[in-house]
Amino acid sequence: MSNVLQPATEWELKSMIASLAERQIPVEVAGGGSKRTCGRPVAATAVLSTAMLRGITLYEPTELVMSARSGTPLSQVEVELASRGQMLPFEPIDLGPMLGQQAGQQTMGGVFGANLSGARRFVAGAARDHVLGIQAINGRGEQFKSGGRVMKNVTGIDVARGITGSWGTLAVLSEITFKVLPLPDDMTTLVYTGLTDELAAELMCIASGSPFEVSGAVHLTAALARRLKTGELAEEKKPVTALRIENFSKSVEYRKTRLKELLVAFGTPAELDLDPSLKFWNELRRFSVLPFGPTHVWRISTSPRNGPKLVAAIRRHVPVEVMYDWSGGLVWLETAASADAGAADVRRAVASFGGHATLIRAEDAVRREVQVFQPLTPAVARITQGLKAAFDPLGLLSPGRMYANL
Repeated sequence: MSNVLQPATEWELKSMIASLAERQIPVEVAGGGSKRTCGRPVAATAVLSTAMLRGITLYEPTELVMSARSGTPLSQVEVELASRGQMLPFEPIDLGPMLGQQAGQQTMGGVFGANLSGARRFVAGAARDHVLGIQAINGRGEQFKSGGRVMKNVTGIDVARGITGSWGTLAVLSEITFKVLPLPDDMTTLVYTGLTDELAAELMCIASGSPFEVSGAVHLTAALARRLKTGELAEEKKPVTALRIENFSKSVEYRKTRLKELLVAFGTPAELDLDPSLKFWNELRRFSVLPFGPTHVWRISTSPRNGPKLVAAIRRHVPVEVMYDWSGGLVWLETAASADAGAADVRRAVASFGGHATLIRAEDAVRREVQVFQPLTPAVARITQGLKAAFDPLGLLSPGRMYANL
């Protein structure tokens, strides 16, 4: 698609969208382009990229607050935060390598527009939980703001959080203000090998329910573990279950010891200290265990203890490989390429065990034919259609990306 619009200022973004609205020209909203093949193929003749809207506009380390324009690379934000010993607490993941793009291409607009969070999500909250305020342009070409630069009680509709996770279908973000947190002083990862999915889920649930503040709990099937670049773990050729503990050094040491005592029935774990732990969790953030290829990938959210049961129900019909995150509550499921990406089996299992599923990676032809995002109930569909009518009445922003009629 050669017709790419790249505004460099907010007024230029507003002017472009107003012009598109006047001529009723649909447009695909994009940032760095790392997630353009997520969702249904967009029915648009042009691309509106925010990649030139760059820059950190506010950073107050003592107040743990930062503002950045939507096209600011995530890598730039993380480098600036690290220089002050701080981080994004929701640990944003990078889908780019999984989708055939280079790592590190995503922008802050993409991070919050997709609301995709990493391993720390189940203790720290999602991306939308750290949004303080936004500036954006709706489908009419109107500029609006929501929230601010401090935490406060919300009255009425929390528009900032509502826009987060809308995948560019309601408005185009121009600036986001968000909370940050200090980096942990130390980190240890306990690694158990050879556990079945069911035992791993039990271990992760016990660990995350303990008072020892586990900040990451993930399980990889043997096939996915062999793809790890952390050599020792890949060479084991066994399923890998990892628990992360972080904070001050003395606290980490105490909690690690107590957690090992609590989980003694599951065996004696290997231990990764700070540097190997950082490499391991950063590797998972970039999905080296689900590299780009012809297979299809689903993202399924469910109850942690139901994860293995849900996967077993799917596995009875199609072969799959799995990474469990969020103590088992988030399932990254890899299936062989097929005409429907195993959608019927996935949807049936989700209906039986609860949760919702999103098809993250598949060919355009498959994504046109199947429901990529979780099908909406009638009540939620009415609300969703009402929001679309309020923010983008002409249906010009990324039409059809999430649902065929929106």
